[in-house]
Amino acid sequence: MVLDCHIHMGGNDRRGFRKLLDEAGIGGGILLSDAPACFAGSVAEKGDAKKRMRRAIEMTKGDPNLYPFFWIDPLEDGAAEQVDQAAEAGLAGFKVICGRHYPQDDRAMKIWELIAKKDKPVLFHSGILYDFGPSGDFNRPCNYEHLMFIGGLRFAMAHVSWPWCDEMIAVFGKWNFLTQGTKHVTSELYIDTTPGTPANYRAEVIKRLLTVGYPSLPDHIIFGTDCNSDYNTGMSESIVSRDSFIFDSLDTPAGFREKYFYANLLKFIGKDIPIQTGKL
Repeated sequence: MVLDCHIHMGGNDRRGFRKLLDEAGIGGGILLSDAPACFAGSVAEKGDAKKRMRRAIEMTKGDPNLYPFFWIDPLEDGAAEQVDQAAEAGLAGFKVICGRHYPQDDRAMKIWELIAKKDKPVLFHSGILYDFGPSGDFNRPCNYEHLMFIGGLRFAMAHVSWPWCDEMIAVFGKWNFLTQGTKHVTSELYIDTTPGTPANYRAEVIKRLLTVGYPSLPDHIIFGTDCNSDYNTGMSESIVSRDSFIFDSLDTPAGFREKYFYANLLKFIGKDIPIQTGKL
């Protein structure tokens, strides 16, 4: 099974979305709600959080392998209430793009703490942001060190933090070191490999990830595409094929592909499952 951790909302209906996933050989994954009003190009208005939640739930309802995430603006009035509303409505997690604030902004940190108390994960954009202003600095991997001591927080840094991939690997290495040694770190960091990385860089980045030697990394890397619910089957198939070819060249150990393509995502959203080897 392949689960896609990074699917944006598009214009498709639920049946059309599922049909395209099936054609691409994708079992399901994380569907991100429409963007909040703060995000450039968003059609949302302030105060429509419940509407955006309902649409994400409707698009995934009845499908056991689709998990709706709510895209939250932590600086928006009522963000704390939105965390409660999303958890009560059954949203599986939260999506964030720091387009006008740092992850360590005091106002935002309070929201991350509330999300952690709800036992929900956060999928962060990380790396350069192709928006309409100078926002890349907000999304440098080292900024996420500030989330290290938020008890119970599970979060992912998307796009392998392109172009700061080495910085992201170093940040994960710090997590690995501190959690293996001192046990002082209380959050859990995942790497979302959604491109990001241009095709001619991807093999090198994946190779660095898998050969750097951090013991906990194979359990904290997840597959994504950045498609939307008008699912681009060709794009998805290309990424799966390219990543599988890279894994073949690296002779990855038994069980790794199952972790990468689905099991780690389920663990990220709080579902523990056994690993079945030899399926991918």
